[in-house]
Amino acid sequence: MIRSQETLNLLLDSIIRFVRERLVPNEEIVAETDQIPATLLQEMKDLGLFGLCLPEEYGGLGLTMEEEVLAAMELGKTSPAFRSAIGSNNGIGSTGIVIDGTPAQKEKYLPQLASGELIGSFCLTEPEAGSDAASLRTTAVRDGDHYVLNGTKRFITNAPEAGLFTVMARTDPTVRGADAISAFVVEAGTPGLSLGKIDRKMGQKGAHTCDVIFENCRVPATNLIGEKEGVGFKTAMKVLDKGRLHIAAVATGAAERMLADALRYAMERKQFGKPIVEFELIQAMLADSKAEIYASRCMILDAARRRDAGERVTSEASCAKMFATEMCGRVADRAVQIFGGAGYMSEYGIERFYRDVRLFRIYEGTTQIQQIVIAREMQRSVEG
Repeated sequence: MIRSQETLNLLLDSIIRFVRERLVPNEEIVAETDQIPATLLQEMKDLGLFGLCLPEEYGGLGLTMEEEVLAAMELGKTSPAFRSAIGSNNGIGSTGIVIDGTPAQKEKYLPQLASGELIGSFCLTEPEAGSDAASLRTTAVRDGDHYVLNGTKRFITNAPEAGLFTVMARTDPTVRGADAISAFVVEAGTPGLSLGKIDRKMGQKGAHTCDVIFENCRVPATNLIGEKEGVGFKTAMKVLDKGRLHIAAVATGAAERMLADALRYAMERKQFGKPIVEFELIQAMLADSKAEIYASRCMILDAARRRDAGERVTSEASCAKMFATEMCGRVADRAVQIFGGAGYMSEYGIERFYRDVRLFRIYEGTTQIQQIVIAREMQRSVEG
């Protein structure tokens, strides 16, 4: 749902200019230093990017799902690290509080997340619990007015910079599965919370992940999201439905960027006395990429509109995430092929995107998990 086309156009124009004029020229710096320059982060805060999707009453822009995916597609047209910097605040690092938080929790944390004063992070994955999120082992034991958390979370995006962690933990060790999982808000600096070393990854330089370790970490009971035990897994799943549409949109934006770069190169690069864009096999790769990007955009926008209308979109979100991220991988592969030998060289940038976008098919639920979700939703629709 687009609330005001004119207002949205102004926002998208601002994002497009910012991506083109400020972010794209700094991609190589981020790749070489593994850091986003502080000046760019401040500009992102000034533009309101950290609060794009947070409620207006807490300082955000309150974008609808349709508006959010359109913005995410534009942010996807540059290095994923830039989008990742704001992604947790607008998505998994804040959505649990937005959806199920108490009024006090919202009042305390959402304005700081919207301004970028706090960076949010989402702690679900563990060394032995990733796709099987319901089997997580981190525990939270009630002790008076506090809970004591123990456990390790792995591959946690933005953890090195985070000031606030949404943590999934088991509050009843006697109950297996999802029903005993609760969600907590834990502030950085809380005694008993520590970080592992920053992970060295295949790609996505500038977007940091690391372990988050809880050792007898005492968290006030008032930081239990919604102040209700046993609903944390349901909160996480609500968060992931939204997050999957967002990642699908980012992947689509990245594919559009790679296709634009490949087309530009194909029009400039000559072989056998003419631009390679005139060769039919090159045209086939360009055309296939264009068609798949178009299909992806249509899927995402349809699912986003359905979510805005209040429909349950678990299946549609998984369909969009699966198709868009797999499509993005195919476009990346074709783009490298169109660049030929140059595509394997770092100076052209396309090999960096090839590595960066591989992660899209893994986080927010792997492609295989999306397949399971879709099949189960199909089964549920038949069983009623």
